[in-house]
Amino acid sequence: MATKVTVRKIVIGGALSALSIALVVTGFGFIPFFGLVSFTVMHIPAIIGAILEGPMVGTIVGAIFGVSALIKAATAPLNLYDPTFVNPLISVLPRLFIGVVSWLVYRTFRGRNTTVAVVVAGIAGSLTNTVLVLGSMVIFGAIPFKLAVTITLTNGLLEAAVAAVLTFGVVASWKGIESRSGKARLAKEDK
Repeated sequence: MATKVTVRKIVIGGALSALSIALVVTGFGFIPFFGLVSFTVMHIPAIIGAILEGPMVGTIVGAIFGVSALIKAATAPLNLYDPTFVNPLISVLPRLFIGVVSWLVYRTFRGRNTTVAVVVAGIAGSLTNTVLVLGSMVIFGAIPFKLAVTITLTNGLLEAAVAAVLTFGVVASWKGIESRSGKARLAKEDK
């Protein structure tokens, strides 16, 4: 299956990548949570990109998220565990799968109910981030397994709920604007 690169994919991917970078630069993407870990919303642009434009856009935005996390960890760590994110196998590699998993889940459920598909894709993408990053940290000895489970059950489930709500809000808004005329509403304003 060949993936066609369109101007739309480039624009949406670029906008969501810029959002990911802005979330890192401003610090809004990493919210300290109980001092040990950061609550993040940076995976949400990768999820949205995958739902709107497919796995390639989701993977690229996820890569931007991962590289941004690596740079942030190297230059301005927020907590005790941030230095472990200098390892790209912890900070970048797991984030490449956020878009792929989100897209697969969305594609699986969209024929039945688009709303459910978007919400479940948001949850799946968020949990992919949580499980793969924490799993990598366990494998590399950065945290014990029990701590990874605790973080998943507290921080990870909260992130998944937030991702579901924000992903649904953005995707529903985008599709609502787009469906009125087959084009984004702003396209008419150029005339």
